[in-house]
Amino acid sequence: MANLNRVTVMGILGRDPETKNFPNGGSITTFSVATSEHWKGKTTGERKQATEWHRITTNNRLAEIASKYLKKGGKVYIEGSLRTRKWKDQSGSEKEITEIRADELQLL
Repeated sequence: MANLNRVTVMGILGRDPETKNFPNGGSITTFSVATSEHWKGKTTGERKQATEWHRITTNNRLAEIASKYLKKGGKVYIEGSLRTRKWKDQSGSEKEITEIRADELQLL
């Protein structure tokens, strides 16, 4: 059986995208997307909500599109794959973050 690393997220942007440009001409844009789940509590019947935040990264042409058209509060559909990055911060502590690297992006 083949492996699959595929993620689909549709949600609301939590902040405006941030873009970094590199000397080789490439760029990366990052932004956060919130997805929420709603349900009614079993005992009280009151409406409950849980929100998950997803860090999204895009590269090159898709990064340009994201930085130009996406704004905080806008709704977006993302398809991509999970990536985990590790690095050492200024104090030498190891850090790790899992992000969604977007391959497709649609404004809704």
